[in-house]
Amino acid sequence: MKGLFSRKPIAALVAETESTALKRSLGAGDLIMLAIGAVIGAGIFGSIGSAAAGQVDAAGHVVRVGAGPALVLSFLLLGAVCALAGLCYAELASMIPQAGSAYAYTYATLGEVVAWIIGWDLILEYAVGNVAVAISWGDYFKSLTGDWLPLPIWLTTGYRTALLSSDPGVHGLINSAPHIAGIPILINVPAFFIVGLITILLLSGVRESARANNIMVAVKLIVLAIFLVMGSQHINTANYHPFAPNGWTGIHQGAAIVFFAYIGFDAISTAAEETKNPQRNLPIGILGGLAICTLIYVVIGAVLTGMVPSASLGTEADPLAFALKATGLTSISKIVALGAVFSMAAVLLVFQYGQPRIFYAMARDGLLPRWAAKVHPRTHIPHVTTIITGVFVATWALIGDANETYDLTNIGTLFAFMLVCLGVLALRYIEPDRKRPFRVPFVWPVAVVGAGACVYVMLGLPHQAWTRFTWWLVIGVVLYIAYGYRNSTLRSGEKQRG
Repeated sequence: MKGLFSRKPIAALVAETESTALKRSLGAGDLIMLAIGAVIGAGIFGSIGSAAAGQVDAAGHVVRVGAGPALVLSFLLLGAVCALAGLCYAELASMIPQAGSAYAYTYATLGEVVAWIIGWDLILEYAVGNVAVAISWGDYFKSLTGDWLPLPIWLTTGYRTALLSSDPGVHGLINSAPHIAGIPILINVPAFFIVGLITILLLSGVRESARANNIMVAVKLIVLAIFLVMGSQHINTANYHPFAPNGWTGIHQGAAIVFFAYIGFDAISTAAEETKNPQRNLPIGILGGLAICTLIYVVIGAVLTGMVPSASLGTEADPLAFALKATGLTSISKIVALGAVFSMAAVLLVFQYGQPRIFYAMARDGLLPRWAAKVHPRTHIPHVTTIITGVFVATWALIGDANETYDLTNIGTLFAFMLVCLGVLALRYIEPDRKRPFRVPFVWPVAVVGAGACVYVMLGLPHQAWTRFTWWLVIGVVLYIAYGYRNSTLRSGEKQRG
């Protein structure tokens, strides 16, 4: 049992970053742009609809109630929760500037078995989360190109989406779609295509990927500004009443689903080994990006729920474009759809960037096979795991459903945030004198309230999300026992020293 909770010395983690095979080429500005690129995407362009209106399953059962116009309070609640977690991330990232993100932090603070669980858990945030992003990208792509590139609906709708939809028309696709050997062919080709394209871009190198991200972030900010300017001219104040139709329950459950809109600011920490002066630039990137995104979300939530009744947003895959169409701004809705296509492509890029680097860090520690730590000699990126992540996400996006993926991603990410908050406290107790380039102010209330707030938001998720998350962790523990426990380089070194 003692070996399970062996901590990796911070000195060893720092030494690995100094001898990294990855190339340091990112500054503070690049990190803030990566944060905006990662955070503003499918959450604000997709899940905001069900957060405002609520969600009903195919059988007519209420999955969650909506926040209504009080969605802005859901965003503020999440901004506060993420700010607390972000402070803890910033302290650990400045001390341990390693590509493994929360995985590396928990290895240094809470021990190996917890680190493995976090590494396994982060797959939900990055890879599984990107499935939802890819599907939402496909929805906006259809909205943008439907007039001149009409694809058959069975080529733009995944099987799980059709199976779980409460819309009779979409659910009926299962019978009307082409069948092979009795199996309905319902696949999301646009979602599959964009993941493949992003994977190819990432294989070209980190500097090239960062440039592409900066361009896409600039486009998304321009488009959101257009939405705010045009949408604010069509606000009907009657839509703000009732402000909170389901009270605090709606605000809480709305926050639990729209938390997906905040996922990504922590992805900046996976760029630690490719960041210049990470002790300074990582805290700036994490906290600066989070602050900018929170402000944007609150304003967009207020404008969106003022343009159309909140209840009308529940079944819309592209709520911002829908609101513009409903108020007669059809041409502007096309521009927003174009911006969403760029926006979610940027999210895909950052998340597909982050996941292989977590695999890279875990493989370097022996918890995954050595081939997962291979770095391409020319581009200096973990190319093997980049390809594997691309294939995994593209295949799932081909047949998956966004809404059920949102919940699984949210609960996994909140769990990781909670452990990062606890890790800061643990390290303050274990190594109080260690140099901290960035220190969390009022660390006890910040870390304790941050961990508790993460659990509180998790409680707003459906029971089904908790069940699936539990099974995910069980599978992860089995894999650790079967491989990681026996191949850990840290425990092997301890045995040799013993």
